[in-house]
Amino acid sequence: MEETIFIVEDDGAIFSSLRDHLEQWSFRVVGPKSFQDIMTPFTKVNPQLVIMDIQLPAYDGFHWCREIRAVSNVPIIFLSSRDHPMDIVMAMNMGGDDYIQKPFHMDVLLAKIQATLRRAYSYTETEESSDELKWNGTTIDLKRCVIQGNDQEIELTKNEFFILSILVESNDEIVSRDDLIRKLWDDERFVNDNTLTVNVTRLRQKLSDLGLEEAIVTKKGMGYMAVTLQGKS
Repeated sequence: MEETIFIVEDDGAIFSSLRDHLEQWSFRVVGPKSFQDIMTPFTKVNPQLVIMDIQLPAYDGFHWCREIRAVSNVPIIFLSSRDHPMDIVMAMNMGGDDYIQKPFHMDVLLAKIQATLRRAYSYTETEESSDELKWNGTTIDLKRCVIQGNDQEIELTKNEFFILSILVESNDEIVSRDDLIRKLWDDERFVNDNTLTVNVTRLRQKLSDLGLEEAIVTKKGMGYMAVTLQGKS
């Protein structure tokens, strides 16, 4: 099936370059006709991945990321010339899956796109065991990327879902940061280490709504571990 990438980029030369390169790899590339309304074409296209610039006319990329996250867990890769650490942190906190700084090498972008699509869609499609994981009195739905408990349903981004699933399936064993990065992003050379930290922090914030803020433990110098809390099994 042809995968669709929705590119929100107001620089026509960059958009054309991205479209021409990605179409050579059999991706369908679509962009909005107006930057006043991103959501209407996004909903119509229903893409498998979004590439989002930050500096846009009318509303910035953070705004549109929030709007998309309100209705969809589609992977979002930010593409921006801004290199301040807070921009990267904000992009991740908004629900972004990756952040690439301009200027960039097209091969690096392609590698990130392919890795993001694999971790977003291949895992649940190839999962042969149960569609659910039971953990600390909650149910992790492997098909829908949500965690349910206490009469609540918390949606997770693809990265948050993968981190939680990997840690839970490791059965109270420590998973090193390097192992998590390799499993999530395939090749740590293309990963800013802060990205993993921000995703784990964001995951903990969501788990706090279920009373599980202490269920993801940091082992300093070693990695992370999902633990079974007393009275939560």
